[in-house]
Amino acid sequence: MDKLLIRGGNRLSGSLKVSGAKNSALPILAGSLLTDESVVVGNVPHLHDVTTMIELLGCLGASVVLDEKMRVEIVARDLKELRAPYELVKTMRASFLVMGPLLAKYGRADVSLPGGCAIGARPVDQHLKGFEALGAKIEVVDGYVRATAKHGLKGAEFTFDLVTVTGTENVIMAACLADGFTRIHNAACEPEVVDLVEFLNAMGARISGHGTPNVEVEGVATLNGCAFDVMPDRVETGTYLIAAAATGGRVRLDRARPDTLQTVLDKLIESGAEVSWGDDWIELDMGGRRPRAVDITTAPYPLFPTDMQAQYLAMNAIADGTSYVTETIFENRFMHVQEINRLGANIELEGSSTAIVHGVDGLKAAPVMATDLRASFSLVVAALVAEGTTLIDRIYHIDRGYETIEEKLLQLGAQVQRVSR
Repeated sequence: MDKLLIRGGNRLSGSLKVSGAKNSALPILAGSLLTDESVVVGNVPHLHDVTTMIELLGCLGASVVLDEKMRVEIVARDLKELRAPYELVKTMRASFLVMGPLLAKYGRADVSLPGGCAIGARPVDQHLKGFEALGAKIEVVDGYVRATAKHGLKGAEFTFDLVTVTGTENVIMAACLADGFTRIHNAACEPEVVDLVEFLNAMGARISGHGTPNVEVEGVATLNGCAFDVMPDRVETGTYLIAAAATGGRVRLDRARPDTLQTVLDKLIESGAEVSWGDDWIELDMGGRRPRAVDITTAPYPLFPTDMQAQYLAMNAIADGTSYVTETIFENRFMHVQEINRLGANIELEGSSTAIVHGVDGLKAAPVMATDLRASFSLVVAALVAEGTTLIDRIYHIDRGYETIEEKLLQLGAQVQRVSR
């Protein structure tokens, strides 16, 4: 099993090109199932989760071809299999996103109940309520969700009980081929949802209101093929900005989308970083200074993203002062605290949703273990500032969400090595 060896103490400095967004690529790849025609998706990140989704599309009978630039061509004509197997879905929750397209196009889908990171229940009940509102019959049989709509889906009015990104995406995709109008309320507003809708509209869907809590879908009979480039990854962007700030360094990120990260940029400025940006780039300069402790509270977009909570907490661990980090999206998303404390941090949990972070002058290397995708990079941030060499185990979590992590860190001057032990 691969591990990362990181020798701390170097200020990150240099420039990087931001990869395509994993959380945009996965629903877009699933959305390719909605048409018989060729779909070409560009700027796809080379990640384990993307490979899993491509494998799943192939299992369903789609033709999938990748070129050397990670452009993916999918032709999902006359699928022979409408069952997404447990072996694939258990490793990645986003696999459940094939249910909406399969149900809309074929009137049936059998998808295993999903797996993924152990950061809370994250149930799919909101997806299923949305499908039922569109006229689908839902059963759970032997660990699989079976959805059927023998006479097709019908447009409807539906309100999510809580904001869910993948639920919003799944129901939007299902509604694209439904008969009539669908109005979705309390929809997620995340940029990745907007990117998916722009892709679907490029295929001939008629969707409006995306980026707001109220989305309207006018169903169409068929969708056509298209070529579409995935948006830059705002989580990767924010992660490298935080890592650079934690080390007192300076970084320029190209192919970025600053407009999707305003809350994070504001927090970095509050932490003492000098930050500037243009349409497709961001520069951060910490000038060798120690960050200032900053309180953060996660919330749906456009507020602070849960997927950057762990990284910011790691920076707060060596910041000047005490901060409160409050998680409102997922339960059980502080598993990284124990590992960062192994490096000498002083973090205490208050209940299940708040971490009190008392900034310390420095951290010291120790063996640590990644627990989920984003928390794994919080250990990287901590290791980059720790004295000595830190060994991070179970980095397959990192490979699910961050493209060529050691290459990018080496570009910025970090001392990092992937090892198998």
